[in-house]
Amino acid sequence: MTYKDNKVIYLSGPIMDEHEGHARQWRQTARNQLDKKFKILDPMRRQFIDRKVDSSNEIVEFDLQDVRDADILLVNYNKPSIGTSMEVFYAAHDLGKFVVAFSPFEFKDCSPWMVRYCTKILSSLEDATSYINVHFGEDLTFL
Repeated sequence: MTYKDNKVIYLSGPIMDEHEGHARQWRQTARNQLDKKFKILDPMRRQFIDRKVDSSNEIVEFDLQDVRDADILLVNYNKPSIGTSMEVFYAAHDLGKFVVAFSPFEFKDCSPWMVRYCTKILSSLEDATSYINVHFGEDLTFL
């Protein structure tokens, strides 16, 4: 495998029923902390509106394509989310991706499914982006 470009990170987290400002704000913060070393895939770059357009299949397929294209998932596990959980399971179980989550939940309050399929769960976005920068931020070139 040849790594000539920066690793790709997909920003996974609740969007549906999430206050739009919050869904965008944490992703912008993550981008600011990571985009010098990584390529960022943000599902908020698309202009879909939940429950207003019959685009559910399209939304899901675009998100799954982003998961396939990513090397790492950065997950906002701030509340139970079916879509986020599905992305985490698909990435970790089916594709063997590295999944770094951040969550306000104590370990005892985390879903066993999220504990099982997230490689690492940290307490804040800053801790998660720091972890990614430390462990994946090096320029790796293999021939």
